[in-house]
Amino acid sequence: MSTPSAPDLTQRPPRSDRVRLGGYVILPRMLDKGRATLAGTNGDYHYDCPVDKRFLEFAGVDAEAIKQQLATGAGDGDILNWINANSTTNPSPAEIEAWSSHQEQRAPGDLDSREFFSQLHKGAGPDREDISTWFDLLDLDDFVSFGGKA
Repeated sequence: MSTPSAPDLTQRPPRSDRVRLGGYVILPRMLDKGRATLAGTNGDYHYDCPVDKRFLEFAGVDAEAIKQQLATGAGDGDILNWINANSTTNPSPAEIEAWSSHQEQRAPGDLDSREFFSQLHKGAGPDREDISTWFDLLDLDDFVSFGGKA
């Protein structure tokens, strides 16, 4: 597989959490952030953040171990193969699909999360009535952070 270069996340956002690799949402974005972190071009993005941890827990892999794989220059397909070979949870394709679909629809549930979500939403696009999930909010924040108009 080809070895991707590290994205410069000071110039553009990582891939959306909606983008899938091996059926997994979150994973491609996490890999972008990991590569950028290794290269020192991660800007305001954090590898192994709470969203990344959702993937890591479900897939049964360790953030530091994936980062070590990224440091070798492994491409996305190589990383996916490594995850499949080293997962402690070994989710089936159907479980991956169900989990990914759930993550795409996940919205703030408790009061503190709803307040935090609302604050971020107001800052990024207060007139956007279509922002209801965490993925919606992350995509909007990426867009406006790099000069887009909400």
